[in-house]
Amino acid sequence: MSTAVIRAFISRNPSRKSFFIYAVLLFLTEVLIALYAPAGFIRGFVGDVLVVILLFCMVRAVVSPVDKAAAKNTGDGIKRLFQTPWLAFAVLLFAFAIEFGQYWGLVDKLGLGGNRLARIVIGSHFDPLDLVAYFGGYLILLGCYWKSRQP
Repeated sequence: MSTAVIRAFISRNPSRKSFFIYAVLLFLTEVLIALYAPAGFIRGFVGDVLVVILLFCMVRAVVSPVDKAAAKNTGDGIKRLFQTPWLAFAVLLFAFAIEFGQYWGLVDKLGLGGNRLARIVIGSHFDPLDLVAYFGGYLILLGCYWKSRQP
């Protein structure tokens, strides 16, 4: 990854276009991991770390955060969710919810057990290491956020 890409990712005001590009690149990386990486650390752990960052970039590509003063003045609390640390936390909670859905057999309970795509997207087996990987992705997002706030 080039220095320019890292600087753009942690810049103070990255654009929605930048996050769209990151989302596409991360999605392609995830597809390559799924297709070509052997079972093990890359496929089982790195892919799960990247999926949290991918989801974050997808949301930020669609919704840009508002500045704190505007959110406070308008009283629109939901817009505060899209501030970077809160959005990263919301993505982490979403990933945890999906993982615990796997624990409780969500795919089968929704009647989608025979649907291959649903089993791939939602997943079909719980792995506690996935929770660790998701938290790792969350920490990377927080690290990028705090790095972007440094002078």
